[in-house]
Amino acid sequence: MDELAGPHSQAMHEVRLGLCRRMVEHARNGTTDLAAGVMFNDVAAYTDPQRFELEMQRLFRELPQVVCFSTDLPGPGSFRLFDETGVPIVVVRGQDGVVRAFLNVCTHRAERLVREPEGKARGFTCRFHGWTFDSAGRAKTLPQEKHFCGAVDERKNLIPCPASERHGLVFVRPVPNSSMDVDAYLGRFGDELAKLDLGQALKVADRELPATCNWKYALDTYFENYHFATLHKATLAPLFPNNMSLYDTWGAHHRLVFPSRTVWDWVKQPESEWLVDTIGTPYFLFPNTIIYSGSLRPDQAYITRFQLYPRAVGETVTKMSIYAPRGLETEHDRAEIESAFDDIVGLVRDEDYDVTGESWRNFLHMPTGSTVVYGRQELAVQSLHRWVAETIGGQAPRTVVPTAPGALL
Repeated sequence: MDELAGPHSQAMHEVRLGLCRRMVEHARNGTTDLAAGVMFNDVAAYTDPQRFELEMQRLFRELPQVVCFSTDLPGPGSFRLFDETGVPIVVVRGQDGVVRAFLNVCTHRAERLVREPEGKARGFTCRFHGWTFDSAGRAKTLPQEKHFCGAVDERKNLIPCPASERHGLVFVRPVPNSSMDVDAYLGRFGDELAKLDLGQALKVADRELPATCNWKYALDTYFENYHFATLHKATLAPLFPNNMSLYDTWGAHHRLVFPSRTVWDWVKQPESEWLVDTIGTPYFLFPNTIIYSGSLRPDQAYITRFQLYPRAVGETVTKMSIYAPRGLETEHDRAEIESAFDDIVGLVRDEDYDVTGESWRNFLHMPTGSTVVYGRQELAVQSLHRWVAETIGGQAPRTVVPTAPGALL
């Protein structure tokens, strides 16, 4: 599997080379990227049911949502359901190649129209009364149509939701009969996503992991390596230190890179000997999607997608998928990727989500006004909670900037 194939390979190589130079400079100086101060966040941010409902509306229904990779809808008639925001949606690639989204609701009596989670079809027939719709959402067959006397002609087609493709991703806004500006949502971050060249990625496996905690509490674990030395001491700690990270932002979106321990060897080596293209590069699309180009080992190349969806204030489901960046060449490639995916799933399930499930419940017993704290090295966690608060119109977490190194807060 050659990760350097494809039209954007040189662009991604240049991105990684710049990141490697920053890593080596940090390793040489014993430094890391840091936030300006320490942040304190009210525990209610993780436990308040009213705030949770506001997050569901403002973050998961009003903002564009990543549904899948474009390659997950490979040809005309390909479809998949998207119910994760609480709005029943079917996303389908029409016979003209255009991706569209509709409420997964028959316009006759609101029966669920498509029941299979994904597949391929030229049209969809409601099991209730047999109304049939094509892949563009147009009503094609209405049994005994003459008895409707033409009265439903303006309302018989499926109800659309905005859908669009950008940079190998399919986006939907789960608001019927609305509009969506994906380019405004992504901003300059779109240029970075384009370098990943996701349009050739082939899905190999997917999994669904439950977590008994608030969705942000689970997401926090992806945004700092401070816990690697203790929680992941037998898995990630031998590969990655917990005292260096690289953080770049594009509005609410970001890239967060955890350097491997080999970076300290590079301090004494010329750039030509650095394993530049083995560097994992995780990209975060606000509010809940992580696209990680890299793997648990430096000699492998995969793309993994993590998407965290709230089910209740203390229940989260993580949708995980792994892709071969340029497709599969052999069955050995598939077996290798599936094995790596099992390792990733096991790590998240048995280590991260085991501790978040236990500790989130303790929030419920803490006094009103209690806070959690995010250190300066947890700058991606800080950014997440700042943007969540701003987007829902909530109270911003409090940041304290030290007046001198090591000053008491």
